[in-house]
Amino acid sequence: MEFRLVIFWCFWAAAAEEELKLEADKPLQRVPVTDEATISCCYRWKESPSVLWFKHVHAIKEPDSKVVNKTENVMFKPSDKTNGVTCHYLFFKSTQLNDTGLYQCKLHHSTLQTFTHGTFLQVYIPLQKTLNLSESVKNSIITAEGVLLLMCVLIPGTLLLCKSKTLNELSKKKGREEENIYEGLNLDDCNSAYHQIQRSNQQGPYQDVASCGEDIQLEKP
Repeated sequence: MEFRLVIFWCFWAAAAEEELKLEADKPLQRVPVTDEATISCCYRWKESPSVLWFKHVHAIKEPDSKVVNKTENVMFKPSDKTNGVTCHYLFFKSTQLNDTGLYQCKLHHSTLQTFTHGTFLQVYIPLQKTLNLSESVKNSIITAEGVLLLMCVLIPGTLLLCKSKTLNELSKKKGREEENIYEGLNLDDCNSAYHQIQRSNQQGPYQDVASCGEDIQLEKP
């Protein structure tokens, strides 16, 4: 008789477990500190099990698991059932850093006890802005940066153009001065003077006595 009873309970537990189907939970939920947060666990089951929320914290030494109790900050929302899916909700009015952990529902009915997949709640501190600037101020800063960048490009380029123009003017002025040196010179006078110098170099300052006649008066030294 006892053996048959054990078989009956095992068969009933297996049938009940087959009827239970856990729905997918949200694996991770990140919320900033002091914000609201809602965690849900859903399942399909004809039975109405008792539900306990558990919080699992992975400490350095050993994991810590404890039952979540109702407080002013933590509340249990009423469960709802839609299309055969029953959901239970754990609501945080204002999250704190120590609320970080893995939250699971423990479903208990008769001899069947099981945990849902669970949701890891991560509470973080948002980064604070060093300078709290409005959008209009940001746009003004970007515009000023653009103007400064344009000036940094235009001013050196303008200076280089002015410098090259000045050098070109100096080179042209130098060329005109060199041309003006030879202005006013008569080429015919230069040629006659040149030929006289050449002739004097060829004849010499003295006349040859042998080549002169008797009637020619010699040049005195």
